[in-house]
Amino acid sequence: SWSVARTVGFAGRGPLEDERDSVVKQARAELTRQQIVAGAAAQFEKTGYGSTSMADIVSGAGTTKGALYFHFASKDELAQFIIAEQHRLSIESVQAISATGKDPLEQMIMLTHEMARQIVDEPIVRAGIRLTLELSTYEGPVEPYAEWISAITDLTARAQAEGEIRKSVSAESFGRFMPSAFTGVQLVSNVLTRRSDLPDRVDEMWQILLPGIVSDELSGDIERLVKSRWTPAAA
Repeated sequence: SWSVARTVGFAGRGPLEDERDSVVKQARAELTRQQIVAGAAAQFEKTGYGSTSMADIVSGAGTTKGALYFHFASKDELAQFIIAEQHRLSIESVQAISATGKDPLEQMIMLTHEMARQIVDEPIVRAGIRLTLELSTYEGPVEPYAEWISAITDLTARAQAEGEIRKSVSAESFGRFMPSAFTGVQLVSNVLTRRSDLPDRVDEMWQILLPGIVSDELSGDIERLVKSRWTPAAA
């Protein structure tokens, strides 16, 4: 009858409604996940891995314990996710700077300044760096540093092939040294000024390093090289 059809028409659910509800639920779940990660990053940056509890993360993220455990089974899993996100941002920067086609030495300098910017502007990067340093004391992640060393080693070798860096410089040694130097610079900057002077300290690092590695042809271009910058595209 018409009344039955009307009831079915109003009360029944079709595949479109089910699909729409599923999309809404997935969007809410993703927002909750981002909220948890942001809250956890802020807490890890502030108190470190060992002094941060899951209860601290729940409180900082403004979510529920059930929601937290739905997305992350443990504090370690959440910490590893943040480290991976920080690493992903770094790799994306390497790829984007490589795509500019700038000379290898300029790319290297651009990369250090972009990493400095991320440390200052991105809470998840600051948290990821602290977690990497803390967890490395007991079988922590080595990939972020290993890939960073690999990228610098490759850029150094390419810069040598293009006559920018002296052949007497070991690409492998400089690949290990430069990330170590940058790590020390940003850590001391954090202690002394909460990284407010980090861009200047990175410039200073290159002003000291470049005279010892650049070819004779580039010896007069050190100030220009130090000012090499890359600006991320607006989101």
